[in-house]
Amino acid sequence: MKSELTELPLDQVRTLLAVVDEGTFDAAAAALHVTPSAVSQRVKALEQRTGRVLLMRTKPVRATESGEVVVRFARQLARLERDARAELGMSGAGEATRVSIAVNADSLATWFLPALTRVSQEPRLCFELRREDETRTASLLREGLVMAAVTSLPEPVTGCSVRALGRMRYVPVARPDFAREHLDGPLREVLTTAPTVGFDRSDDLQDAFVRRLRHDRVGASRERHLVPTSEGFAQSVAAGLGWGLVPEVQAAPLLESGRVVLLAPDLRLDVPLYWQQWKLDSPALAVVAEAVLSAAAQSLE
Repeated sequence: MKSELTELPLDQVRTLLAVVDEGTFDAAAAALHVTPSAVSQRVKALEQRTGRVLLMRTKPVRATESGEVVVRFARQLARLERDARAELGMSGAGEATRVSIAVNADSLATWFLPALTRVSQEPRLCFELRREDETRTASLLREGLVMAAVTSLPEPVTGCSVRALGRMRYVPVARPDFAREHLDGPLREVLTTAPTVGFDRSDDLQDAFVRRLRHDRVGASRERHLVPTSEGFAQSVAAGLGWGLVPEVQAAPLLESGRVVLLAPDLRLDVPLYWQQWKLDSPALAVVAEAVLSAAAQSLE
């Protein structure tokens, strides 16, 4: 009896995943070609078996913390099943394998896409990239939404392995006339009031730089423009909207052309990056990891 209670029936696990992916019990029922009642019964049976609430009955449905564990297991199980079918040459094995990866915008705009072009196409792969801040990509792994992530988190997510990629270097720059107008004075003082550019509301890179410069908790000015693309961010700084920290590789041509100037030639801000992925013996994940680590070794500090 104890053994039966600790098992996770695969039909129930797959049903839970369908509900999370589809957002509602009715949509999951349609995807699975069963009745909504059957979906509800399977989810309730799984919750009784685990002794935990696995879903928040919201619209759309969301997994609880315990539910995320089961969802991650379901996605890993599906990945292993596809790999096994491919190795056995079974029906459908000729289809490309989808690999989902969370990656931060600056990596995506600079070194990450060239890394994917190095990936061997045996097995055939399709990439599903989800752009997210490097401080939040690990949460997508934790929720089971992606198989791998470029993250600033060195501690491995449960069920994942972690390897260091290197450090992405940022430099503080501004348009020359902006610097003359807004940054005339000690940098540690003027950066607290000068307009700045940010990626989004959670971007605190500029604040971190100012705090480091001042050795206190005062950050950059709250007068900031939010530009949620890496390329747009760099161009906004070059256009004179504000000052900002731009990846060194993106700043180089702007500096060479004179469109921007370095605000502090001796100061840089390095953000350590890590590669985290599911602990699965998956050929698809293995070839992607090899290409990403190789590209990072050449592109990052």
